[in-house]
Amino acid sequence: MADKTKGQQLREDLFYKKKSAFELKTADELKEVMEYAKEYMHYLDVAKTEREAVIYTIEKLEAAGFREYKLGEKLEAGDKIYYNNRGKSLFAIRIGTEDIEENGIRILAAHVDSPRLDLKQHPLYESEHFGYLKTHYYGGVRKYQWVTIPLALHGVVTKKNGETVEIRIGDQPGDPVLCITDLLPHLAKDQNGRALGGAFDGEGMNAIIASSPYIEEDGTVTPADEKIKLNVLAALNEKYGIIEADFMSAELTIVPAGNAQDVGLDRWLIGAYGHDDRVCAYTEMTALIENKDTEHTVMMVLADKEETGSNGVSGMKGHIFMDLIDELACELGANPSVIRAHSKCLSADVTACYDPLYAGVSEKRNTALIHCGVGMAKYTGGGGKSNTSDASAEFVGEIRNLLDENGVIWQTSELGKVDQGGGGTVAMFIAEMNIDTVDLGVPVLSMHAPFEIISKADLFETHRAFCAFCK
Repeated sequence: MADKTKGQQLREDLFYKKKSAFELKTADELKEVMEYAKEYMHYLDVAKTEREAVIYTIEKLEAAGFREYKLGEKLEAGDKIYYNNRGKSLFAIRIGTEDIEENGIRILAAHVDSPRLDLKQHPLYESEHFGYLKTHYYGGVRKYQWVTIPLALHGVVTKKNGETVEIRIGDQPGDPVLCITDLLPHLAKDQNGRALGGAFDGEGMNAIIASSPYIEEDGTVTPADEKIKLNVLAALNEKYGIIEADFMSAELTIVPAGNAQDVGLDRWLIGAYGHDDRVCAYTEMTALIENKDTEHTVMMVLADKEETGSNGVSGMKGHIFMDLIDELACELGANPSVIRAHSKCLSADVTACYDPLYAGVSEKRNTALIHCGVGMAKYTGGGGKSNTSDASAEFVGEIRNLLDENGVIWQTSELGKVDQGGGGTVAMFIAEMNIDTVDLGVPVLSMHAPFEIISKADLFETHRAFCAFCK
């Protein structure tokens, strides 16, 4: 073979070429990827709401030696603690031995809420032999995707006596499911003429929960009014002890029924509800638990309400994040402002994956490709880079070198063409606290749909990226 020309060698030395995990990993390494994905798929099945994700994560943290922390308790180097914020967001901290003021905290911040349909506070009604639950969609859903699919009911109800009961219907073998109906194509002339975003009305997204009346003990249909509604309430009262008024103090959510599935004959893709953003929450958790480094102080954040703006007591804008840093500073004799100035954060949120079927909305050179590793987004937001923190070149360079030194497969990403749309993460709220922050997460196809798709290779490289950051 002839020697390479200077131009050919320069091209190899100077050009950047994105490669997939299949080009970079050995057969044994690919088996490790597949094995890691199994428990993640189980996590998706049992953690379809933020409350369920918090419960699952606490179980794993306690098994790894973490203990529950209450504000004001004594803290010292070596402690492994978690703070459960009202069952809807979670913070886990491993306090290192190094000077926290000089080196700050390494923060991994994901969110555990996902787009869904929430029940209204007076949800139950009947109409023409059907019992329905009225909903109010949560986050950026495309309403047409939620009709004619099997749906499950998850959540909690706090009764008048203060007792809180958990409801989960539609996901166990033999469970009934709920469903929102759609028009038959034969009668959809007017609906077909509407724009896609207006084809379904939010007030019409009501799920069937029953279709039969209450039957008296003698086998006859009850003479009472609202017979189907009575049948539903009687069943719920028998199983959970609740009455209609208890819906006013409930958090009940309609989510897709069914479990995570392998997609494709080669089984390298995972299809499921809630990859956004529980895929990053899970990889954060496994990185924190598996990493045994005791030098650095590491904080894992599982926030709520990201899909609706990060507001409220369990959202990233809530003060509990700052309170916990203040508590660490107080107990370790440090200045919280100095801690924040020296801290670093990976805003662990998913990014858009390039989809050849919808190539027109993406700029391929700057969009994450499937199987090419975890995606780093220097900025998110919309046109004009609105609602983004836009990480500095220095911090991006630091994370770039960290990933390269640890052999992590990674790529840069952007959320579509400049004027096509956009979206945000919790990064800007953390950056506003004087903490260097950049987005890093798994590329997702069909984001916000009831059935999103990711690569098992990208899942594992995200875990490896977080492990590198923790150590």
